[in-house]
Amino acid sequence: MDSVRALAAHHPVYDVIGRRRDVRTEFTGRPVDEAVLWRVLAAAHAAPSVGLSQPWDFVLVREPATLEAFAAHVAEEARAFAVELPTERRERFRGITVEGIRESGLGVVVTYDPTRGGPRVLGRRTVQETGPWSAVLAVQNLWLAATAEGLGVGWVSFYREPVLADLVGVRDPVRPLAWLCVGEVEGLAEVPDLERHRWRARRPLRDAVHHERLGGQ
Repeated sequence: MDSVRALAAHHPVYDVIGRRRDVRTEFTGRPVDEAVLWRVLAAAHAAPSVGLSQPWDFVLVREPATLEAFAAHVAEEARAFAVELPTERRERFRGITVEGIRESGLGVVVTYDPTRGGPRVLGRRTVQETGPWSAVLAVQNLWLAATAEGLGVGWVSFYREPVLADLVGVRDPVRPLAWLCVGEVEGLAEVPDLERHRWRARRPLRDAVHHERLGGQ
């Protein structure tokens, strides 16, 4: 059991954080209940944002032709990535499923609009990245709420941004930041996929904590 799951006795939020998984193969394909979906979207919409700009929108994609087109594009990009890997790494990657686009039956595309909140967003003047980071906080809220509701979420990242933008009608300066596969699942894996396939090991918390300066013990 990882350290966050071990804290579940202190507050249920730790249990949800510990159970959250990037889901690929566990989707049932059954439609998500609309009331549940709207609760999850409400949680995403409640995320904090720089200057209260709320720069996100959520595009719900269910059309089979769009799901198929995006899945085909992702498969092409995954193959291109595999070619670049050393032989041993390529074989390990072959056993990892990188998306559940068709299987989930629902894609939630989270977009970022840099014009939301006007030309001078409070708090974004010196760190422009606080804009897209705000949209990513909405992704995290959505993910945790979905986990609490018994749903699975998978973040797809093998795509070219212009391709996804064209598929869901996003135009400059708005950007698509995430395609999230969202759906009912048979269950959530005890061990995350990349750990189970020995792609990488989880870094200990103590290695990530520093005092006063990076590298400070």
